[in-house]
Amino acid sequence: MISKQEILNANILLVDDQLVNVKLLEKMLRQAGFVSIFSTTQPSEVKTLYFDNEIDLILLDIRMPEMDGFEVMSQLQAEIENDYLPVLVVTAELTSQTRERALSSGAKDFITKPFNQSEVLQRIHNMLEVRLLHKQIRLQNETLEQQVRQRTQQLEQSRLEIIKRLGRAAEYKDNETGNHILRMSHFAHMLAKAAGLSAEQADNILLAAPMHDIGKIGIPDNILLKPGRLNPDEWEIMKTHVNIGADLLDGTDIPLLVMARNIALSHHEKWDGSGYPQGLKGEAIPIEGRICAICDVFDALTSERPYKKAWPVEEAVAFLRQQKSKHFDPRLVELFETILDDILAYRADHLDNLSDQARSA
Repeated sequence: MISKQEILNANILLVDDQLVNVKLLEKMLRQAGFVSIFSTTQPSEVKTLYFDNEIDLILLDIRMPEMDGFEVMSQLQAEIENDYLPVLVVTAELTSQTRERALSSGAKDFITKPFNQSEVLQRIHNMLEVRLLHKQIRLQNETLEQQVRQRTQQLEQSRLEIIKRLGRAAEYKDNETGNHILRMSHFAHMLAKAAGLSAEQADNILLAAPMHDIGKIGIPDNILLKPGRLNPDEWEIMKTHVNIGADLLDGTDIPLLVMARNIALSHHEKWDGSGYPQGLKGEAIPIEGRICAICDVFDALTSERPYKKAWPVEEAVAFLRQQKSKHFDPRLVELFETILDDILAYRADHLDNLSDQARSA
């Protein structure tokens, strides 16, 4: 409900080219208890006064020499989006033609000259009540929309955190580091942008890449953590991690998880068709899988592990070049080299330990 005091505190604008009419209406309104009254005899000032003072109701003379009330309403309508235009038209002669034109221009009600004070005040009261209710509802809607946005953002942050932790789960079991998946996913994000993928696709790769080895959760520890070389039977079991990962991520049409499944299934495919599990060749391999393959191998080569020393960056880049058109997409390898400075800058800020930092210096 709108209180009487709220109505009396509303901002009212009086527009008439005759000052005597303005003064008459202002006196009437002040005697009735209205306290916030603006006025002008210049129609060209209406738009500025309306927006500067958050006007709740306009009493507008329809017949003015330089700019009539119809033109004033048209100007305001053009500036107001999804708002209730509170115009009470004042006229000495209310013909059906004038009424129709005024209504089509945005007028909400009419009063005729000479004024009937009781009728004028009642119409003003009714229009202000509608106007203030409209503002109240709009404010409530804006508050609700803000709450929905905040809740949606919280849910999105929770979803992304779950995805990140899911990706890290496999790395912990595999004796990898959190920084490996962080580096690899950011390298993939940079390479995706360099390859011309859309911002949304690149962002999805950033979030999906950490799940590339999620299927290792399903590999027995005696194989996954074996310090020596795997025998042929063990290697066949190890290769099933891509299918396990794809199965874990299957059954959804959410673009991010569809991409994560593609990466999990295809990041061990090779450009020449010699990879696994499907032996895909060339561009039949999803581009997100081709991107992650390069970034995963580069970071693995340049990182120290309990079972190997880190390769120098120059040797790792030379290996990528050597494997163009064999293991890797040749165009993506060339693009990777064009962003190598950015790759190395990010890597320098996210090294695993002091020995890595010393080698990077």
